[in-house]
Amino acid sequence: MNKPLDHDTLEMVRTAPQNVELEQQLLGAILQNNEAFYRVSDFLKIEHFFVEPHRRVYDTIGKLIRAGKVATPLTVKTFFAADETMADLSVAEYLTRLAANATTIINAEDYGRTLFDLSLRRALISIGEDMVNEAYDAPPEATPRVQIETVEKRLYELAETGRFDQGFIGFADALAAAVDMAAAAHDRAGGLSGVATGLKDLDRLMGGLQRSDLIILAGRPAMGKTSLATNIGFAIARHFKAADAPGARPTDGGVVGFFSLEMSSEQLATRILAEQSGISSSHIRRGSITEEQFHDLVEAARDMQTLPFFIDQTGGITIGQLAARARRLKRQKGLDVLIVDYLQLLSGSGKRSSDSRVNEITEITTGLKALAKELEVPIVALSQLSRQVETREDKRPQLSDLRESGSIEQDADVVMFVYREEYYLQSRKPAEGTPEFFEWEAKMEDVHGKAEVIIGKQRHGPTGTVVLQFDAEVTRFSDLAAEDQVPSHGHGH
Repeated sequence: MNKPLDHDTLEMVRTAPQNVELEQQLLGAILQNNEAFYRVSDFLKIEHFFVEPHRRVYDTIGKLIRAGKVATPLTVKTFFAADETMADLSVAEYLTRLAANATTIINAEDYGRTLFDLSLRRALISIGEDMVNEAYDAPPEATPRVQIETVEKRLYELAETGRFDQGFIGFADALAAAVDMAAAAHDRAGGLSGVATGLKDLDRLMGGLQRSDLIILAGRPAMGKTSLATNIGFAIARHFKAADAPGARPTDGGVVGFFSLEMSSEQLATRILAEQSGISSSHIRRGSITEEQFHDLVEAARDMQTLPFFIDQTGGITIGQLAARARRLKRQKGLDVLIVDYLQLLSGSGKRSSDSRVNEITEITTGLKALAKELEVPIVALSQLSRQVETREDKRPQLSDLRESGSIEQDADVVMFVYREEYYLQSRKPAEGTPEFFEWEAKMEDVHGKAEVIIGKQRHGPTGTVVLQFDAEVTRFSDLAAEDQVPSHGHGH
């Protein structure tokens, strides 16, 4: 066995994690039988080799094999200068020895994985060293928080490189994935390709919440945005069934992360408790409930304790901090749906805080869409609408109400509006006994307890309106009873 290479790179005080002999074994195995290359090429990159000449050899082998040529010590050596040496041997002699000393290609993949892991360790060391040096030499204006976020992002990227699923996929594989998605949709409640919201008519129009989508849920204050988001988030957490196999996706429901930038987690929990137990939150707060209702509350709370519903109640965080926390949640507990309440309470990175608010919102929505793709989960972001809605006769929100926020409509895959006619009618009650009053009363009766969810934009499906039941006492949205259904509001998938 030829001795491990003696390279200057090795002369460090503490040797970086590496295994030169394993690198030689793997390269030798590939030179002996090019089939070995395909066992490692999808995950093992040039930079994962520690020894510089080995990187060049691996690079050259890859170029040859990808060009349909055979990589042997003879064909590889032509890419090196005639007088070049490796470990005191000529390149030709070094390569021949590599091939001669290689044992078998059976272990090629294991060797590749080990080298990959060693390279990850070296990357960890370098992140750690950078972190230490930066912390020592940080200029006064650089906050530790920014440094933490940067390190977290680098660590996350490093963790994600460990997934060996990058690269092109053949059409057959893509077809298989499409059929799998259809099968998953078939298995899921109501046959959906996304995560079910628990509201049948909404699911019918949207096919559930789709992975990697940014879904904007917009409305004026008091329309029930937060309630709808909590209802959906909670229904998803309640239907969560952990997948049997690691890495498999649950067929229904999922782990939910809820960024509550406006309400405290206790207020949010009170709302959910009211919605689940059917006791109004004002009664819960005032304590004016019967013994029996208290019993129901305790029961409801007990059922809810184990649900995968995680609330982060920090107000005023930046989009960068939100992304870092979402990544952490995904790593620690898993994550299937992320809800942000609400978008205008987030701030940009702060580097351009002097910029206009429009630019900041653009940074936020672009950041949220990128995060949805990175984490492969739907993100439901709530958004306030401008007052201009109130000035119109028909106060139903429309896409143009988002315009001033520039990029919201552009970055979103789905834009939904919540609208409750009842709320506006209540404040316009005419004098009792007048003809207008009876007209108003009839109208009130018609819209009482109903809310509209208007889908103004949907990248993968139709737009339309879904009418839901809304119980204001307990802020609960539910499907309308069949007799209240409005015919044809949107088309099923």
